[in-house]
Amino acid sequence: MAVNSPIIKAYIVLEDKTVMEGESMGARGTTIGEVVFSTGMTGYQETLTDPSYFGQIVTQTFPLIGNYGINSEDYEGVKSWVKGYIVREWCELPSNFRSEETLDKFLREQNIIGICGVDTRHLTKKLREHGVMNGMITTEDPYPRLEEIAKELKAFAIKDAVKSVSVKSPQTYLAQNGQYKVVLYDFGYKKNILRSLNSKGCDVIVVPSCTTAQEIVDMHPDGIMLSNGPGDPAENVEIIENLKKLMQQDIPIFGICLGHQLLALANGAKSQKLKYGHRGSNQPVKDLKRDRTYITSQNHGYAIVNDSVDPCIGQVSHINANDQTCEGIRYVNRRAFTVQFHPEASAGPKDSAYLFDEFISMMEEAKTCR
Repeated sequence: MAVNSPIIKAYIVLEDKTVMEGESMGARGTTIGEVVFSTGMTGYQETLTDPSYFGQIVTQTFPLIGNYGINSEDYEGVKSWVKGYIVREWCELPSNFRSEETLDKFLREQNIIGICGVDTRHLTKKLREHGVMNGMITTEDPYPRLEEIAKELKAFAIKDAVKSVSVKSPQTYLAQNGQYKVVLYDFGYKKNILRSLNSKGCDVIVVPSCTTAQEIVDMHPDGIMLSNGPGDPAENVEIIENLKKLMQQDIPIFGICLGHQLLALANGAKSQKLKYGHRGSNQPVKDLKRDRTYITSQNHGYAIVNDSVDPCIGQVSHINANDQTCEGIRYVNRRAFTVQFHPEASAGPKDSAYLFDEFISMMEEAKTCR
């Protein structure tokens, strides 16, 4: 807790009426969201600014957060998208030459309600056993209204997730030595996807999630990148229909996270909600073709059902080494592949960054064949 700061009591309330008491950090007030946990030991700033966390209250399992501060270069989105923030202990005096401000100041500026001084290990175990639950962080005493709050929490649902985080108009980002034109379909993209493409010589046009297939085709791209993003993939009916049309074009496609799920749904596969999701920078994934296991960064609550992938259309290329869920698909007779994890991961790991090189090779091959 901050030195010489007045201690303001705060509470976590879960939909099963569990109440945990702690101390307020960041903004004060009340917020409701889906309570999830992230296992990353570093990268809390990337977590806070990742659009995929839209509508969620994030619990950090690592006990000390904020020790290297916040800086403007490491944002993954234009702002923080989380609904609330839960930590065991936050550091008031960060020690890092890149630090520009403290975690507490950042949360107050972003109007994010946080709580510290709670047993995040206990909360994480509860979420693992029960599954993801809706919850509330509040600086008001919840006990007199506990029954009413429980009803509010059970009724909460994340809505219009992709629409809320996507850009509203096309934006162009040129590489220093641009050799390829890539359309980045924005479902809530992380900035390091854009940086990774630019570094590989790709001029990138970021387009809103409502962009039609024909509008993308008319841009004459060398490749299409399907970004990560928040929410239930099956709700994005119009996007799925556009992806069905784009699959009929001879344009290389690379999808990440939500983009992976949406392209699978466009090709007849099914998605399922995971009990507590995969969130953090230490998820083991096996590349079946290379027969190698990589440590990956992930942030998703849904997965594609392995058996729902038609082998005549696509083949599962990667699996999660912990629970065997689908982590990648390579499409048959199409220049398209997708992964559930983040090969562009910032703050790491970078083990699977080779997938960007595969995308470049795919675009080069397509150019040669035209």
